[in-house]
Amino acid sequence: MSATTASEPGFATRRLGEIAATTPGATAVLRRHKLDFCCGGQVTLGEAAALRGLALDALEQELSEVTALGRKAAPPENTEELIGLIEMRYHEAHRRELPELVRLARRVEAVHREHPAAPTGLADLLETMLAELQDHMAKEEQVLFPLMRRGGHPMIAQPIGMMLAEHEDHGNYLRELERLTGDFTPPEEACSTWRALYSGGRKFADDLVEHIHTENNILFPRFTG
Repeated sequence: MSATTASEPGFATRRLGEIAATTPGATAVLRRHKLDFCCGGQVTLGEAAALRGLALDALEQELSEVTALGRKAAPPENTEELIGLIEMRYHEAHRRELPELVRLARRVEAVHREHPAAPTGLADLLETMLAELQDHMAKEEQVLFPLMRRGGHPMIAQPIGMMLAEHEDHGNYLRELERLTGDFTPPEEACSTWRALYSGGRKFADDLVEHIHTENNILFPRFTG
């Protein structure tokens, strides 16, 4: 049997969320081309490429290549293990890293406020994201995840729906984060603090995208049919 390629059965008609969930390494490709596989995961690759004016053939080729490489391990099939992974890999990282990013952003905005590329408003945005993520993660850990660990609940669709709506908000914040930082690209003369801020900001953004994807496209569907 030949290896899976773009035409077997084809990526164009597959939803972004499904591609991200089932194709190892696909999330890096989709994120690089700014294709929203989290909150916009119901759109097909062909539709998303057309909306952004991207070459569909080239996208399919990239996805075929990462499929062959199989860089990313499949998510745990056991739901308890998957929830544990989310809590350790994403929740703990956000709580650990975001406060430091806020501190760095405050310093960069204060020291370089006259620079035309200064990310004015970044610290406030990160602080808002921190507060909302803390609330969001607490609701998952105290309400939703315990229900899932018990095998579900007849009313579980309600808290899942709330989390999905909040993920939409997080996605909007991410787009504003990318706008304020110029896609996390510091000016050539940027100091080490500025560069550390953007490097950390890029990691946080990548983590948050993966976090939302793991819940929206892998965990939640196990309880919504």
